[in-house]
Parts: sequence; C-alpha cells; structure tokens
Amino acid sequence: MGKKYIDSAKLIDKSKAYDPSEALALVCETSKAKFDETIEIHIRLGVDSRHADQQVRGAVVLPNGTGKSVKVLVFAKGDNVQKALDAGADYAGGAEYADKIVQENWFDFDVVIASPDMMGVIGKLGKVLGPKGLMPSPKAGTVTPDVARAVTEAKAGKIEYRLDKTNIIHCPIGKASFGVEKLSENFNTLVGAVIKAKPAAAKGQYIKSCVIASTMGPGIKINQTKLG
Repeated sequence: MGKKYIDSAKLIDKSKAYDPSEALALVCETSKAKFDETIEIHIRLGVDSRHADQQVRGAVVLPNGTGKSVKVLVFAKGDNVQKALDAGADYAGGAEYADKIVQENWFDFDVVIASPDMMGVIGKLGKVLGPKGLMPSPKAGTVTPDVARAVTEAKAGKIEYRLDKTNIIHCPIGKASFGVEKLSENFNTLVGAVIKAKPAAAKGQYIKSCVIASTMGPGIKINQTKLG
C-alpha cells in the first residue's frame, strides 16, 4: 500500500456504512493521485446470474457523462455508415472491420454498435467481443436501426451495466474532478436504473451491498437501505 492510500484509508471508518452524499464527498477527498481518478460503483445484488430470469443488464445515459472520451465502432451498411460517421462514430463499415478484429487483434474502440442487418457479420465475433464486454445487444441499445442516435448517446456518456459471475455490477460514474453534485446525479441515475431493472424472479433483499471507490483509493461502503 502506498502512502497516499494509507492516508486516504485513515479518513474512512471501515465499520460504517455511509449515506450516499457523505460517501461521494469522501471519495472525492480520498482521490489523491496525480491524475483525475475515475470513480467507480460496485453493487452486489441478491440475485443468481446463473438463471436467465434473474439477469440484470441494461444501459443508461449518465447526465454528466463519464469524463472519458469514448471511441465508437459501428457495423452498418448503406446510408447508415455515413449517418454513423456524421453522428461522431470513429469507425463505421462492415465486414472489413470484422476481419481487422479477427486477423489483426484490433481493439482500438470502447463501444460497438450494430444495425440489425449486420448481425450475420457480428455473430462471428461473439467469441472475441463477448469476453471483453464489447458484444452489441438489443437490451443495451447497441443493436438498433437508429445507429446515429446510439452513437450520440455513447459519446454523451451512455454506460452499460451487467452482472458479473459473482452477481456484482461494476460501473464508472465519473471523475473525481466532477465534484459531489455531478457525481450524485450520475450515481442516482445509475442506481435508479438498476433498481428499475429488478427481475420479477428476484426474492428477498435486492441490493446486498454497495461500495464506491476511486481508481487508486480505498472502498467506501454505502448504506444500501438509503438506495431507493
């Protein structure tokens, strides 16, 4: 543990679960790195991701973005290619990009969007895009006939949330430089979306725990009873 981490950890009561606004103020205070640290949220849910009817997955546009510039690749054909580029896509095209990914191990992008008529091309990339969390899906709004809108949303700070194998959602909610007010707006938007996505099959306590942390800082527990 570095000196800055130890100093930051002293400010946090490990036995306490903080109110969200208190926790966000603390996470900004404990972000002491020389770069603008990303603030991440980790939500453990009382569901079992092994069951199809207990999956929690979706996407939401954070009101203040993530503070990160996002590179977008769009799989489309015809007029949609130019529409995607006009909307700000970094790359747009068809099979040539699929070949580049497979043959050159090319991954110079953060988000993949596809029009429905490109799923034949995209389907072959499941094994390489899936493990990296880059596979487009209708549920996340990344498979859509309106590719221009999807590009605009991705550039504006749309993030995807999904359960990992341990039933935890990990998501960025902005940068330390955003300050408490903007981080709170992003935090509330994301948590609200996760609560709204509660599966009907989920029984008992839905949000088991919630922790926020900066890139280099210690985790801060949030009182989950104060979440929605």
